[in-house]
Amino acid sequence: MFEEVTLEKFVHGGQAIGTLADGRKVFVWGGLPGEKVQIQLTKKKKSWAEGIVTEVIEPSSERVEPKDPGTYLATSPWQIVDFKAENQYKKQILEEHFAFAKVELPDFEFVAGNTDYHYRNKMEYSFWADDDGLHLALYNRGSHLKMIVEGSSIAMPAIDMAAQHILSELNAQKIEGRQLKTIILRATQEGKVAAALFTKDQDFPEIKMPKNLQGLRVYYSNPKSPASVMTKLLYEQGTAELADTILGKKFVYDVDSFFQVNVPIYEKALQKMKEFVSNNEHLVDMYAGVGTIGLSLGQPSELVEIDPATAAMARQNARDKAEVIETSTEKALEYIAEDKIIIFDPPRAGLHEKVVGRLLDVLPKKILYLSCNPATQARDLGLLHEKFKITFFEGYNFFPHTPHIESLAVLECR
Repeated sequence: MFEEVTLEKFVHGGQAIGTLADGRKVFVWGGLPGEKVQIQLTKKKKSWAEGIVTEVIEPSSERVEPKDPGTYLATSPWQIVDFKAENQYKKQILEEHFAFAKVELPDFEFVAGNTDYHYRNKMEYSFWADDDGLHLALYNRGSHLKMIVEGSSIAMPAIDMAAQHILSELNAQKIEGRQLKTIILRATQEGKVAAALFTKDQDFPEIKMPKNLQGLRVYYSNPKSPASVMTKLLYEQGTAELADTILGKKFVYDVDSFFQVNVPIYEKALQKMKEFVSNNEHLVDMYAGVGTIGLSLGQPSELVEIDPATAAMARQNARDKAEVIETSTEKALEYIAEDKIIIFDPPRAGLHEKVVGRLLDVLPKKILYLSCNPATQARDLGLLHEKFKITFFEGYNFFPHTPHIESLAVLECR
């Protein structure tokens, strides 16, 4: 079913919203605010609908040609908007989230890096199989269908080159699509690449590791789970351990551990966080990952990380100068204390309610809260605002040409 609609604004999640002739709101991929478009409805509910643009009738002056024509909705759906305008839209979305949560923000800047393409140091591709063999694939936004891709313009070139070489080896050995789930690739800033291949076949054959790959892990992943879970390591070639320098410090991580995907803009956020930490202050880095925040800001006493492999990398990076607590943040509440600076960089779900309760009970002197989800950050700060004031706030475009937004809040006791 096709309809014409005028789009009003971008909303959280990246779609543009409009109103159908029958009064229902429609959330649309492939369109910009102010555009009159023809859309194909992809989902219809009683009070709302979703759709994809099939024709732009009246284009916005902010529309640009995508770098990945035909596949941009699968790789990075905001390739069609001018980069300067993208940053303005993201700042507006941030403001709307906090206004909805009734949290007053100080005047703030929205910070972007110097590079808006070829910045991602991590990509995960699925596979498509046909008469021509295996192809890389991604799920297209607005549908549950896969789309064949050659790579992505937001990925570091070394990643897509390695992905194509691995694909060639899989095709040379006549691996079938039914045997595979996904492949994850990570690259250092110097272009060294490691990969993890997830297969549904416990007897998966050993493939030749391409020369431009530093390491390859092949995992059996439980076919009953749609996710690429690491059920069993079948074999490893080379080394999947990588290293990057952040604010002058070397950090080791591997293809499976959490590490920020856009290092240059991440450093901008860390430099700003460092301004709010004095020498010899007691830092506790919750959701620490491999320790990049706490160890970059000073010398934290504790790094809290739940994943065993990532915690091992944090110990390596800390070099015995900080204690690594291998547990979840909500089970490490005793480390949140009045005389400490608490660092948060939580997953998209935000802070656990037990963590919020502990913060309100003990009132640590300062909180540095970096978020990858402004909706949950706004919710959390709404719960904390009676006892903490936001003394600094800044937004970041960690993921250009995608809808994702990062933001930093510095909180101090009232």
